[in-house]
Amino acid sequence: MNAADLTLVRPSARQLAWQEMEFYGFIHFGMNTMTNREWGPGHDDPALFDPASLDADQWVRALKAAGMTGVILTCKHHDGFCLWPSDVTSYTVAASPWRGGQGDVVAEVARAARRHGLKFGVYLSPWDRTEASYGSGTGYDDFYVAQLTELLTRYGPIFSVWLDGANGEGPNGKRQTYDWERYYAVVRELQPDAVISVCGPDVRWCGNEAGDTRPDEWSVVPRALQDAERVADRSQQADDGDFARQAIRSDERDLGSRAALAGHEDDLVWYPAEVNTSIRPGWFHHPAEDGAVRPVEELFTIYLRSVGGNACFLLNVPPARDGLLADADVAVLEGLGRRISDFRGRRLEAAVEVADGSRVTLELGRSCLVEAVCVGEDIAQGQRVERVVVRGRLGDGRWVTLGEAHAVGYRRILTFAPVEVDAVVVEVPEARDTPVIADVAVIEAAP
Repeated sequence: MNAADLTLVRPSARQLAWQEMEFYGFIHFGMNTMTNREWGPGHDDPALFDPASLDADQWVRALKAAGMTGVILTCKHHDGFCLWPSDVTSYTVAASPWRGGQGDVVAEVARAARRHGLKFGVYLSPWDRTEASYGSGTGYDDFYVAQLTELLTRYGPIFSVWLDGANGEGPNGKRQTYDWERYYAVVRELQPDAVISVCGPDVRWCGNEAGDTRPDEWSVVPRALQDAERVADRSQQADDGDFARQAIRSDERDLGSRAALAGHEDDLVWYPAEVNTSIRPGWFHHPAEDGAVRPVEELFTIYLRSVGGNACFLLNVPPARDGLLADADVAVLEGLGRRISDFRGRRLEAAVEVADGSRVTLELGRSCLVEAVCVGEDIAQGQRVERVVVRGRLGDGRWVTLGEAHAVGYRRILTFAPVEVDAVVVEVPEARDTPVIADVAVIEAAP
């Protein structure tokens, strides 16, 4: 294998823009919220949907307070109930008493996102447990494309079209073979800057829904990983929240090392990972889970391992039946935002010396107690680093290893027990081609 050839697999402009977003939110809300379910059966009475206090600005403010840059809304989940007045089905908010039948949740969230400077994305379930044409082949594809077209033409710029692989029976007892390529073509035509995520060619599912991350995450992987059926097999299969703590399978820990790519050299793609999980055990709000909101430190750890592990972090925060995020969720998001901001704010000033891309020295000018080093590649030039070692210089002049890893990519955050040093060296002893380091930072330990 010619290692340099691996660096010729590079991200598209839309993938680069997506990676720079780093951290964004999921909003699961709909009929399931009203019926206290994870997977609704379909056909629930639209009169059940009547959130008395729905406030999309409250949702978006809370996500922004956590440091998020975008929001993806579940415009339609598997039950088929649409949060916008679709022209091709009557099972929508237009048939509900909410806003007198004149409401549009998608529009309200899209406008709130723009007001607060967040990008907007859409989730449209391919499985529909209410639509009679589900399982009919082209007839259902026509229906799905019509709904996709509505979402991509009525609500302004879309940064992500999030597609899962759920594929159960419709009301006719049949299953649908999805025409993925047709769906993708519609997205490319109507929203060319949007990434198509998970069951799509742009962004890869990390392999679990718990927030578990790999020791090393690679963006250059075999094209076979774009197979949507793997997502369908490994995603949530039942109407419960057990998935929320299931980790990545041990046989999927390495997807992109040179050993993992052997035999696939002629069929590789740039397919970066997204780490998705929920702030609660379930994706939708359930009152019984109000005491199970994940704490700030747990979510911050996921942030460090995802955003700091060459992936993006998608965190679900579900509003309650009244249309508001619960106080506990809002408080955790505010705490998480402060934690992230504090971490970033402890970046030390340093005199930087770069030696041929494979060695970067940071002279701190004084003895500092440090707890992390951040390293980022210019991924527009591909993913090149195969091993990075970080060392610190102690007061007596000795150098000690602070941390090391294999994959770097967009960003790698190496954390360690606080140690007092006056200089840090980042070395790249193994690479696929000359390293192109875009950023190096030393993070001072919290007082």
